Amino acid sequence: MNLDKLNEVQRQAVLCTDAPMLVIAGAGSGKTRVLTYKIAYLLTQGYQPWQILALTFTNKAAREMQSRIAELVDGGQASQLWMGTFHSIFCRILRYEAERIGFRPDFTIYDASDSKALVSALIKEMGLDEKLYKASHVCSQISRAKNALVWPSQYAADPQLRQSDNAARMPMIHAVYARYHERCRMANAMDFDDILLYTWHLLESHPDVAERYAERFRYVLVDEYQDTNYAQHKIVWQLAHTHRQVCVVGDDAQSIYSFRGANIDNILQFRQQYAGARLFKLEQNYRSTQTIVNAANSLIHHNRNQIHKDVFSRNSAGDPVLVLHAYSDADEANQLVQCIRQLALKENIAYMDMAILYRTNAQSRSIEEALRRDSIPYRIFGGLSFYQRKEIKDVTAYFRLAVNPHDEVSLKRVINYPARGIGQTTLDKVFAFALQHSLTPWQVICQPEQLGVNRGTQAKLSAFAQMITQFNAEAGQTDAYHMALRILDESGIRREVFTGQSPEDISRQENVQELLDGISAFVEESKELDQGTLLTHYLQKISLLSDQDEDEQNDDNRVTLMTVHSAKGLEFDAVMVSGMEENLFPSQMSLENPRQIEEERRLFYVAMTRARHHLVLSHARSRFRYGKTEFCAPSRFLREIDPRFVQLHGAAGEMRRPLHSPEPQRHFVEKPSQEKTRLEQTRQQSAPRILRPLRAAATTRLQSPASSFAGKLESGTRIAHERFGQGTVLSVEGSGLDAKARVSFDNAGEKQLLLRFAKFTVIG
Repeated sequence: MNLDKLNEVQRQAVLCTDAPMLVIAGAGSGKTRVLTYKIAYLLTQGYQPWQILALTFTNKAAREMQSRIAELVDGGQASQLWMGTFHSIFCRILRYEAERIGFRPDFTIYDASDSKALVSALIKEMGLDEKLYKASHVCSQISRAKNALVWPSQYAADPQLRQSDNAARMPMIHAVYARYHERCRMANAMDFDDILLYTWHLLESHPDVAERYAERFRYVLVDEYQDTNYAQHKIVWQLAHTHRQVCVVGDDAQSIYSFRGANIDNILQFRQQYAGARLFKLEQNYRSTQTIVNAANSLIHHNRNQIHKDVFSRNSAGDPVLVLHAYSDADEANQLVQCIRQLALKENIAYMDMAILYRTNAQSRSIEEALRRDSIPYRIFGGLSFYQRKEIKDVTAYFRLAVNPHDEVSLKRVINYPARGIGQTTLDKVFAFALQHSLTPWQVICQPEQLGVNRGTQAKLSAFAQMITQFNAEAGQTDAYHMALRILDESGIRREVFTGQSPEDISRQENVQELLDGISAFVEESKELDQGTLLTHYLQKISLLSDQDEDEQNDDNRVTLMTVHSAKGLEFDAVMVSGMEENLFPSQMSLENPRQIEEERRLFYVAMTRARHHLVLSHARSRFRYGKTEFCAPSRFLREIDPRFVQLHGAAGEMRRPLHSPEPQRHFVEKPSQEKTRLEQTRQQSAPRILRPLRAAATTRLQSPASSFAGKLESGTRIAHERFGQGTVLSVEGSGLDAKARVSFDNAGEKQLLLRFAKFTVIG
């Protein structure tokens, strides 16, 4: 086997077989190549395929490695390897050994939806309050317990777990767990977490089985070891601690899944657990430019709990990391769109080779809208477009009913959401009666006595009809934002959505809050532009954004939008990371916990190292939150990037010391010229290749809102608008309350502002 394609450290890692080994693989350093070559090398050294156990986190990773191994050695050998995900390999073992732990070999595997359905049924059977005991949250708690190898009896006896459940007003979770565990056993079924729990139990309680598998698997390899949880870590130990022929590969700097149970200590403490383990550091990055690698290094070095490494690149120096300063989330989205246009036109980068990353799914809304306005095709990776998410479609269905109660599609969707005791049987009767008598379903619901249903059902239908009728009466008089608040409250959606603490629950809450913030921004913007602010006007606007065109769906050349978590393992020519602000990235939930702040920093490191040639970071000075404009401080992570690798795009004065910044933005200040490195000198000699810098802000002379500006504004005046950013006044007309200004904004295009509502500052 030819090892000439490996660098020196990669070669050493492949050849080492005489000790436990930890391979720290920096971003883009050829981790998969090392794993595949190592397995192929083992096969040439007398190991039989069935004696090698290779564990991955995805089937895709297993298939890719198996395919590469088949190119290096006999394809038949590659197909006989015990290689696959933790769950697939352990499930295979459990089917062989099922009777040892009280199961039949044909046990069923419940997926997440199966588990949730069973837990929901148990909550009902036990007479628990379904509004408190959310099935998703209970499933999450049970999953965490299993991944910590905690049985139902141990859960019930643990005072900390019981105290936590009591504080969450769910003291009976331990009882649900116990009954769920019992029902799964009765059904000869396991869920995904059971596969780990029972594998550990099998090896722990049956030493002969553990010894047999430890002898069988003479060499154990684990990919992405930084993502292992406690159960996975313990099982690897059970299989490998005797013969100590184990190789784990990963990068502690990319450990970002603690919310799924991943424990970074597994990789940080590997050498303490396996005495005499050898450490190999893959530090050459083959993916990114020198500037991007150096910028990412300068960030991650701020983490204290890490295995130090000096990642380097021998690629070209490349462009500096571009930091975009925006006035608002809308301005940020517009600037990102401009950036995409420039990269496509000047750098000839295809849309499919560009990605916009964000910390939370909810952030996609303003970006999607800006991309659509500019006719740039995009796709949401691993998720749905904002307006296609269930919670958003539920809320907008209520909006549509409030405007048009005869909308039967919306009626069907929400008549029993949140649950109000109107079942499918009743709904079938409503639609059948409507069809028979040439009525709309709404007309039938308004007179439920004609249906022939019992009084209880009539009362439920009447209550729903009365609520929608009131919404309809007010929708033509109340602005969209305040109407939306009322609908969320009185329909019960706010109560339904804003409970639960699982990652899925929090994501839904963020999405609904983002929808409200978007409506609030719509109302404010519409006032300034002298346009309609009612719910019907808002629905007209989003109807153009709700569904992607058929041609767009079939076009593979699209910009990718995704969360940073979804981007791990991917790479693009150009990466844009939006929302680089305190309370957003890093997340507000991490601010009081140094360990969580370090994970947020690792998450940002992952985002930065997805980029091959261009990296753009953006932050907004303000965002609409909770119905009002809130000022945002730039993320602390921006200050932690070495200023030698950064180029600013925005109003220079504001960038160097932004509003509400926790400390001065020292990293944005140029160092003395004698300290400049070759990279920085190269950067200064070349003109910006992505965007032209904005005109620097002059001293503020006037502040709005004030209709008296009509006499002071004139053609050519430069203004900075709270949401649209900087622009040039083209003309002013009218006076007093009717005064308007036509403005050409640098990033948002031409707008006509009603000055009594406009929020801007004159800058020159």
